[in-house]
Order: sequence, then C-alpha cells, then structure tokens
Amino acid sequence: MADEARPIIIKRIKKISGGAHGGAWKVAYADFVTAMMAFFLLLWLLNSTSQEQKEGLADYFTPTTASTNAESGAGDILGGTSLNSDGAQSSAVTVSIPSTTTEVQSEDQNAEQEKSKEDEYAELAAKREQDYFEQMAEDIQVAIQENPELAKLKDQVLIDITEDGMRIQLVDKDNRAMFRPGSANLYSYAEKMIRKIATVVEKMPNRLSISGHTDASPFTSRHNYSNWELSADRANASRRILNNSGVSANRVAEVLGMAATDPLLPDSPLRPENRRITFLLLRESPTLPASFM
Repeated sequence: MADEARPIIIKRIKKISGGAHGGAWKVAYADFVTAMMAFFLLLWLLNSTSQEQKEGLADYFTPTTASTNAESGAGDILGGTSLNSDGAQSSAVTVSIPSTTTEVQSEDQNAEQEKSKEDEYAELAAKREQDYFEQMAEDIQVAIQENPELAKLKDQVLIDITEDGMRIQLVDKDNRAMFRPGSANLYSYAEKMIRKIATVVEKMPNRLSISGHTDASPFTSRHNYSNWELSADRANASRRILNNSGVSANRVAEVLGMAATDPLLPDSPLRPENRRITFLLLRESPTLPASFM
C-alpha cells in the first residue's frame, strides 16, 4: 500500500541546438576572417606600391569618389559582385582605377623622345641646308669665272649666307653699272649675269625674295617718279629674266623696291655700290632637293 502511494517524478531535458552559445560564434568568426583578409590585403598593397601609387589610390577613395560610386549603384568599392539578402549574386559596376604616375611618366618620356628626334632632324636638315647653300655659292662663282665675259664682273657679284638664307647681290661699280641710267633696262652683260645665276638657282627648291636698291641721290628725271618706283621696276625686270631663264614664277615670294633705305655702304650713301639687285633664297622647309638626301 505504501509503494502505491510513492510519487512518480518525470525529468524532461530541454535540448538546445548549437550548444551553449548557439550559432552566433559562426558570424563572429566570419567577420574575423574577413577583417584579417582585408588587413593582409592592406599590408600587401602598402608593400607592393610606390608612394605615387599610394597617393593615387588615396585620391581615388575620397568621399567625393565614394559618393559617386554609391550613386552609380556599385556593389562595393572594389567593383566586383555583391550578395543580396538571399545570398544571390547581383552584378555591380566595374570601377576603373585611374592611371598611375608610372604610366604618366612613360607618356612624358615618349613625348620627350619624339621631340628629341624632331630637334635632331631639324638640326640635321639645317646643317645640310647650310652645306647646300655653300655648295651653290661656290658653283655660281665657278660658273662666272669660267665665262670670260662675266669673269670681268666677278667683283660685282657678292654672295653670302645669312640667317634669312643665301643672298646674291649684283652691285654697280664706278663706270660699270648694271642698269642704264635712270631706267630699268639692263645692260647686256648684266642680263647674262642674271641668266647665269638662274642656272644654279633653278636647281634649288627655296622661294626667292627680289629687292631693288638705289643710292641716296634724289631721282628728278621724271615727274611723279622717284627712287621708290625705280628700285621696284629694276627688281621686277630682274624677276622677269629669272622666270624666262627657267626659275618658276611660283618660287618668287616677294618683289621689293627699297630705294635708298638699306644702303650697302651706310657711311657712303652716294656710292654706286649702293645701287644693286638682291636675290635672297629664303630658308624654309623643305629646303633640300630629294636627290641631296
């Protein structure tokens, strides 16, 4: 009877899945691993980039740039793929990292090399042009000396090379003028001299500047006609002879009448040497014929 009155005790054990702390430790561990990965990536970047590249990356990840990425819908700052709340992948905008300083320096070096090549070519062309001018000057002098009639006038042909180009001047001498007094009519020997010069000038590609000059004596033979008109007419007469001797009219850049404004002998403005015709082969590109290269 006593045994039937003993109470029966039932123990119910409540099982909690995941142990004493549940699954929270998995989230914490995942955050820890992510942080360590980011930390090692940071160390790698610091060790493998130069100071200029670090500054470029710092400029890229400024608040202004980050805000622009957020507005554009980028999934993360590295521009890869992102996960939504369901764990599915969603596309993200790819972000291009700006050009590094090394690339900019490489472009600058290429530009400097190209400029250096251009300068080197310009120097070479200038030297060859100078050599060609000197050769042409010698050819003119030889051609004059080989002609008995023109050899008498060799002192009246002045050839020099200036910054503007090769200059050929036909000057008057005492009792031996190139033009008849007060006119633009050449003496026969002066015309032959210009034709001889044309045989050398026509081989060169340079454009020509032709100018006429007088002495300081006032011209009073004709009404409304001065040294200005006389010097211009003489320059044009010389141009016509050059053209008729084979020098193309397209090569004439200018024809000038200078009167007495540019004397050959400034201290003696009345000397006959101031009366002259000047042919100037201008320096310009291209200046050398193809056969010379």
